Amino acid sequence: MAALKYDVFQAISDPTRREILRLLSTKKRAISEIASQFPVSRTAIAKHLHVLSEASLVSGEKIGREKIYQLQPEPLTEIKQWLAYYEQFWTNKLSILKHVVEDDDE
Repeated sequence: MAALKYDVFQAISDPTRREILRLLSTKKRAISEIASQFPVSRTAIAKHLHVLSEASLVSGEKIGREKIYQLQPEPLTEIKQWLAYYEQFWTNKLSILKHVVEDDDE
């Protein structure tokens, strides 16, 4: 199996690609339908879809003259796992803030 050209972190680094993923989270969509949601060319959207495909976040199936894309959310678990480590810092900060606020009330 060949190595992926883009990893999931690179793929979601662009706001347009994140919005494409959001659109595909609700249903399968043709490239023309996806492109109609953005103020950029269909070619630009095709390039974004290529990056997402290389990162295994979307898959496309040719149906007639259109290519229909769907979300493949499994690679997003890598991001979830990475973020889980940093949750401890957010939790600690919120805990400290809670104690500070409660101490001020007394």
